[in-house]
Amino acid sequence: MLRRSLLDLDGLAPGELSALLDCAERFGASPPPRHLLRGVCVVNLFFEPSTRTYTSFAIAEQLVGADVVALPPGSSSLGKGETIADTAVTLAAMNVRVIVTRHPESGFPYRLAESFDGHVINAGDGRHAHPTQALLDLLTLRTEFGRIEGLRVALVGDIMHSRVARSNVIGLRALGADVTLVGPPTLLPAAMERDGTRIARDLDSVLPDVDAVMLLRIQRERIAAAVLPRLDDYARNYRMDARRLALLAPHAVVMHPGPYNRGVELTEDVLAFRGWRYAQQVAHGVSVRMAVLDFVVNGVAPAQERPAQPVPVG
Repeated sequence: MLRRSLLDLDGLAPGELSALLDCAERFGASPPPRHLLRGVCVVNLFFEPSTRTYTSFAIAEQLVGADVVALPPGSSSLGKGETIADTAVTLAAMNVRVIVTRHPESGFPYRLAESFDGHVINAGDGRHAHPTQALLDLLTLRTEFGRIEGLRVALVGDIMHSRVARSNVIGLRALGADVTLVGPPTLLPAAMERDGTRIARDLDSVLPDVDAVMLLRIQRERIAAAVLPRLDDYARNYRMDARRLALLAPHAVVMHPGPYNRGVELTEDVLAFRGWRYAQQVAHGVSVRMAVLDFVVNGVAPAQERPAQPVPVG
């Protein structure tokens, strides 16, 4: 068996990224045949709470015809002393072909993939990676603008603790976007300015020149109190509100992976903004995850050339 997994986007070539987005776009326009993963057993092994990711994976698995098993953490023998390798061998022996996993420990899906004779999909591991979230964000941008290359995207907030930010930076840079990271020094150290990204501290100065703003959740569950700025200070400097929305170019959009903290990362004005794309991101989650399931099990064809589309920038 070809042990193809999706652990993060840095394991994919730009052509594979584009092909996955093409496939997701097709599946979103016309659902794939139910026999696409007929007879393939998929186990969802989530050790962290999840609404959007878990539900969209479950819907995607059903739509492609997989046999789906939900394995709550309390049902796993990992808490009884069983190792990750033991769990992997056990599930493979039951003819499980795909494990979709979320875990608070960075690197957990990688260790699982080392021992599992099948396909592992990372649904989020600690502070490290969240590849399917990044793919649906990329699809949202490509649907909006017709391309990723040349887009100017600002990621705003808690970059240091964000697996969403890390995977998005990889995907955006691989497809040619211009990326700026914006946040306070405690949540965005200067050392993170690498791989073609820039760091900015003044959000107001960045907003007029970007095509998209991706807000990130303040992850209080992952942040030591000494690192987290006072929330009122954070809101004053980095929260999107009516005044900051007015600084954006007319074509610009605002995104958020969810769940969002009202009053901290954004105000109610953002939810009524004509460029608010949260619902589109959630909707793309199902088609992206269908495409990922198809990719790990069946492979993916080379990306097709997409016709150039005019994009309003500037």
